[in-house]
Amino acid sequence: MTDEPDERSGRRTGRIRVLVAEDQSAVRAGLVLILRSAADIEVVAEAADGEEAVELTRSLRPDLVLMDIQMPRLDGVSATRQIVEDRLADVLILTTFDLDEYIFGALRAGASGFLLKNTEAQGLLDAVRTVAHGEGLIAPAVTRRLIAEFAAPSPVRSPDAPDPAVLDVLTRREREVLVCLGQGLSNAEIAVRLCMAEATVKTHVSRLLGKLDLRSRVQAAVLAQELGI
Repeated sequence: MTDEPDERSGRRTGRIRVLVAEDQSAVRAGLVLILRSAADIEVVAEAADGEEAVELTRSLRPDLVLMDIQMPRLDGVSATRQIVEDRLADVLILTTFDLDEYIFGALRAGASGFLLKNTEAQGLLDAVRTVAHGEGLIAPAVTRRLIAEFAAPSPVRSPDAPDPAVLDVLTRREREVLVCLGQGLSNAEIAVRLCMAEATVKTHVSRLLGKLDLRSRVQAAVLAQELGI
């Protein structure tokens, strides 16, 4: 965002700077039109493929990349992984596809949110604001898929399943916050659940992400689900 830094969140106050990555020009134009209808959102660039999205994000450093999944040269999941690993911006995935391979691929790549393209315009704007201010967001339809997947009785879901010992670095309070993240609670909801100030919740979330080497609260939620906590 533009203007002065916000000491509490580490972000800048003001307008949310967004890069739109979508290979279909008509769809991209529609997304840009919706985003530009909001006074607090600025579209800084458009990308027609994943490679261009990564290059533009590296040079322009937007607050958020609105990323399509299926694109030429470099798909959205791979582009998201590069952007997040280099800590260039948050990524909000927007796609017509809700197949598990895309959902889990995007989330494990570090996406901070996942929306389907049938989301209403206001829902898209709200999602951009939510992710830009540090809150993870997953479309309700996708959340149901995630819950169904993690509730499955299979004892082994993935050869990359995390070791429960990774949580040993967390304090008791940080574990409680992680459990809440796994349940999809917002910072405000966690504050009420655990009887603490919202600013304290943000601090705990930041610390546990650092200790677990995670890049977003959505990744933390996926980890909590995978560990069954």
